[in-house]
Amino acid sequence: MKLTTPRLLVSAALMRVAFFYYGVYQDTHNEIRFTDIDYFVFTDASKFTAQGGTPYDRATYRYTPILAWLLLPTTQYYWFGKLLFALGDIVAGWLMLRIFQLRGLSNDRALKFASVWLLNPMVATISTRGSSEGLLGAMVIALLWAVYEKQIILSGLLTGYAVHFKIYPIVYVPSILWALDSGPKLMGTGILKWVNKDRVKFALASVISFVSLTGAMYYIYGEPFLQHTYLHHLSRSDHRHNFSPYNILLYMSSSPNIVHKSPYPSLAFIPQLFISGVFLPFMLAKKDLAKTMFVQTFAFVTFNKVCTSQYFMWYIVLLPFYLPGSAMLRKKWLGVWSLILWTLSQVLWLQQGFELEYLGKSTFFPGIFAATLIFFSVNIWILGVTIEDI
Repeated sequence: MKLTTPRLLVSAALMRVAFFYYGVYQDTHNEIRFTDIDYFVFTDASKFTAQGGTPYDRATYRYTPILAWLLLPTTQYYWFGKLLFALGDIVAGWLMLRIFQLRGLSNDRALKFASVWLLNPMVATISTRGSSEGLLGAMVIALLWAVYEKQIILSGLLTGYAVHFKIYPIVYVPSILWALDSGPKLMGTGILKWVNKDRVKFALASVISFVSLTGAMYYIYGEPFLQHTYLHHLSRSDHRHNFSPYNILLYMSSSPNIVHKSPYPSLAFIPQLFISGVFLPFMLAKKDLAKTMFVQTFAFVTFNKVCTSQYFMWYIVLLPFYLPGSAMLRKKWLGVWSLILWTLSQVLWLQQGFELEYLGKSTFFPGIFAATLIFFSVNIWILGVTIEDI
């Protein structure tokens, strides 16, 4: 049966419907819940908002109030949020196909590469468990689509919205600005030759969008909004389900018995932002924006002090743009080994994490520590391959 756009999108939707109903069954009949803890946080925040309170009345709500607003229907139909997140997956996939068309890829190849996202069971699982990453993926692909459509103001507005929704898309701003090199020049000499009409429009639209949304949320919710949505992430010390090399340091820093806590986790953003937000954009963005955004996101997640399975969605949504013509496909053994090592190193860590959290065994050293370094090393190797590939 020939793969077509309607068949692909319907298949992706049916996959998510199946995962959704399986999740409802597991939550009802199994001690280990299918639904992600974050979903309970989201829906509780929406419930408090509907009752006249604020989303931050719910402990551990660390997101923009807009997310709680979007999920207000969960007060009437509890599973609405999961369906919304799954729809975000589908929208992202549909926009991928539009971008592939703009990039001149044949329809058959575009459908195959979009399937990497749309028919990915890991993606479907994460969205139907109640993680909001599918919505964010749709935003990122939408702003990329707007750039390729030369809708510069729209792309800026979407970028500002995405950064407000979740901080990390800010690393795409230098890449997009650097890639917008063909617009009419506004200045004629020296470094000012870099300034052109498209860059000014994108920058202004991004700033206006972000400042307007953030200012409105601050006006409504005040200091709790800034603290929980943004400032919290600078001092965040989550160590559960954390694949990051900073895992053990974060665990030790979280102990109330430690007087002199390590400052290193708080400084993790320095190499992370330099690599993903400065070095990679200026080295690669003019060659291929979509591929650069994939590599940036992969680097951002790899060097992040908190790295969970949901974060993998941030770069998987951009993976289809990297794959066409990549060394991972030209050299089949390279792609196969990358996938095998990436998967096995995760399984190794998860096995150690399971023994710690479910069996009560102290596997911090050498178990989790060694597994973390192995996973980090595999990711660094893959990052090197992808950078060289562009």
